[in-house]
Amino acid sequence: MDLKPLITLLAIVNPLAIVPFFIHYTQGFSRAQRRNTVWVSSVSAFVVIAVSALLGLQILEFFGISLASFQVGGALLLLTGALNMLNAQPAEAKTSTHELEDGAEKAAQGASIAVVPLTIPLLTGPATMSTVVIYADKAKTFLQLGTLLGYGVVIALATALCFSLAEPIARVLGKTGINVMTRLMGLILAALAVEVMADGLSKLFPALMH
Repeated sequence: MDLKPLITLLAIVNPLAIVPFFIHYTQGFSRAQRRNTVWVSSVSAFVVIAVSALLGLQILEFFGISLASFQVGGALLLLTGALNMLNAQPAEAKTSTHELEDGAEKAAQGASIAVVPLTIPLLTGPATMSTVVIYADKAKTFLQLGTLLGYGVVIALATALCFSLAEPIARVLGKTGINVMTRLMGLILAALAVEVMADGLSKLFPALMH
């Protein structure tokens, strides 16, 4: 069983790095409200991964985008996310502070912060989606595709676990511990991004293989 897709997704999603955001956005929530936020965030993360795996290739075909081009573009997103993580920022944190505060204001008006901004873009954004599509193309059998969806379930469970234990994790690891973990995952992600980019470039420019 190839665990590389799971390792890559765990490195990108990295729910540990989102724990401080979860604590920030759920301040003042009751225990029931916080549990609901954990559940919705976890399920939403799985839905994003599942939709990307099952329909991502069809969407690319509809827009006439080759997988090789998508691989190179996706690898650039991965590399950008890795650079963010090496600076101890979430891989998918591409929005400004003001945009995140706008998300909080929408939550106060009734919109669920579990989906925006916790799931999209902090947990699963463009880098996650492009990675799932790339690995879905490599899935040659229903078993392999099912395994990829199973990895989505693992990501959802990891998210639920980290968010459920948010306050203990923050106390034990502290800001320094979370930053160290984020930088380590960023280094792994950078190496994986280079590998994906090399594969895409070799398909776009076969002469590079020689």
